[in-house]
Amino acid sequence: PSIASTMSFAKDQSLAPQGHMNLEIAERRMQALMHVRERFAKEQPFKGLTIGMALHVTKETGVLVRTLRDGGARVAITGCNPLSTQDDVAAALVEKFAIPVFAVRGESTETYYQHLQAVLQTRPLITMDDGADLVREIHKTRRELLEQMIGGTEETTTGIIRLRSMAADGVLEYPIIAVNDAQTKHFFDNRYGTGQSTIDGIIRATNRLLAGSHFVVCGYGWCGRGVAMRARGMGANVIVTEVDPLPALEAVMDGFTVMPISKAARIGDFFCTLTGNINVIRKEHFATMKDGAIVANSGHFNVELDLMSLEKLAKSRRMIRPFTEEF
Repeated sequence: PSIASTMSFAKDQSLAPQGHMNLEIAERRMQALMHVRERFAKEQPFKGLTIGMALHVTKETGVLVRTLRDGGARVAITGCNPLSTQDDVAAALVEKFAIPVFAVRGESTETYYQHLQAVLQTRPLITMDDGADLVREIHKTRRELLEQMIGGTEETTTGIIRLRSMAADGVLEYPIIAVNDAQTKHFFDNRYGTGQSTIDGIIRATNRLLAGSHFVVCGYGWCGRGVAMRARGMGANVIVTEVDPLPALEAVMDGFTVMPISKAARIGDFFCTLTGNINVIRKEHFATMKDGAIVANSGHFNVELDLMSLEKLAKSRRMIRPFTEEF
């Protein structure tokens, strides 16, 4: 059967026991949401509603999914990034809690969009997005759903940029709550959560030492602040690139070196983009980087890096470690 016609599409149901234990670990650290779940179970605020979600399928999101379901909602979820799905959690949500999940770590772009469509086939009345792909697909390919839409949420800077552009053009046809603008989101999740997880991801993928290196942070928004802070804590010499003069000045006052990416490209050992914009690191920057420079993106979409130009510059490419590609 097609993916869209199946109840769920998770990688391996044998991973479910480990995923269930990971959900338990997350619940112990998410007491506020657990109190909300208790209240939702009694009040049933979402009874009769279908919620379609495109979020990072992680243990923390799994706790949210269960909370919405206990509040009476019918929930279907897909990943918002093929590289962030935790297959054991996806399996647990299907096996232990009978929640439709359409997500596999490392899935292709084609499968990713099939999974978005699978969620939309549940005909949600509310969407929950990380990057605005569900909203985009509804407006582009499933416009018949617009008449029934109550509203949605968006939790990323990148998604908010996309949605505000749609709103400015008069083409956004149902209301979206900008979760990313909540102070608890950008002050804490973006700064401390993204700051730690990005550094953790780079170290796991590369096994490289940060101490003594030149670490270039592109963008000094809340995520950039967090990564710069954590890279400095690991002993790196942090360089910030920022086109907005006010946060650039803040980075100087925070003790970081600030310079244009054209200059930083020549001296950086690590580069990480966190802007929500496109082509932050381009052909001319790749061409001047050191041999062995590590380039990473922590923005929602990898369009922050001009990968097409990098491919054209490269004489060869290969995977030298899991999640680390050499050009």
